[in-house]
Amino acid sequence: MVFQAVGLMSGTSLDGLDICFTKFEKKNTAWTFQILQAETVPYPKYWEDQLRNSINLPAEKLLELNSEYGFYLGQLVNAFIEKYQLKDIDLISSHGHTVFHQPQKKFTLQIGDGRAIKIETGLPVIYDFRTQDVLMGGNGAPLVPIGDELLFPQYDACLNLGGFSNISLKNNHKRTAFDIAPVNIILNKLVQKFNRSFDENGELARTGKINNSLLDKLNSLDFYKDYHPKSLGVEWCQEHIFPLFENIGTEDQLATFTEHAAVQIAHAVNENNLRTVLCTGGGTYNTFLIEKIKQKTTAAIIIPEKEIIDYKEALIFAFMGVLRLNNEINVLASATGSTHDHSSGITA
Repeated sequence: MVFQAVGLMSGTSLDGLDICFTKFEKKNTAWTFQILQAETVPYPKYWEDQLRNSINLPAEKLLELNSEYGFYLGQLVNAFIEKYQLKDIDLISSHGHTVFHQPQKKFTLQIGDGRAIKIETGLPVIYDFRTQDVLMGGNGAPLVPIGDELLFPQYDACLNLGGFSNISLKNNHKRTAFDIAPVNIILNKLVQKFNRSFDENGELARTGKINNSLLDKLNSLDFYKDYHPKSLGVEWCQEHIFPLFENIGTEDQLATFTEHAAVQIAHAVNENNLRTVLCTGGGTYNTFLIEKIKQKTTAAIIIPEKEIIDYKEALIFAFMGVLRLNNEINVLASATGSTHDHSSGITA
């Protein structure tokens, strides 16, 4: 079986839209993949502002944005297809952009209506991968472990450093996964004070000093005591993280939060006796953070080629769409905490 799919991923850090066109092949029970084309389309200021503010919109405006953003995604896919002269596309698989994520209240919302993408592109679209899992009692996250299990089985664990850090690993022959701590969702917000969208290589954080009182408060947050499966959202950061930063210089905030993230990530690695950890996501380029993690663990932190660092999530969402198309399991209950493994996603 051979499938070619476009995966779309918009992360909480608002770097832009990741678009990944991948060929998947299944022989017997083993899957292989080949990324054929991929790029990140930075959001223009209008869309960055719209998505950043979406959490504050009244219901009518949010519904309007859901449709508008869906058509925008379709336009970006059309431009991508034309640019690379792509052919034989079986489906588009879209994660959407997360506005709300409160699984304990049985809801999560990713905007970017898949029906609008289909109308714009004329191609089959699969979208809304998280809601079904949340309704089944799961966290609706993390979803990428199915890709880690079937596409990257050679590593003990896969660590993603994006808006949030999450990890997936084999434990007693079951793949478990969980969010570890916020990363870029906090660091990127802090460096906006310097008119930067991110702290390149962690250079600003490197100039700061660790505030031990703040570090203790961060490491003492109840979330870190909870057993997995567990997941984080923007709302949690607004309630629990940002209020702790008062009266501390920004460079020191950056240094302290980087230390905090490294402590929590290394703890997750060490606690599970991991030896080989594949590290991907935008935070992988934060050399200061990577140094801090390596200092705190003996595990091999493996940095792959740029294509995998940047597009692993979009790749896996494309894969999830292919699995859904075939009605195969694409969400693991051992990772999300739902009642059972299932095949999730709405087909437009």
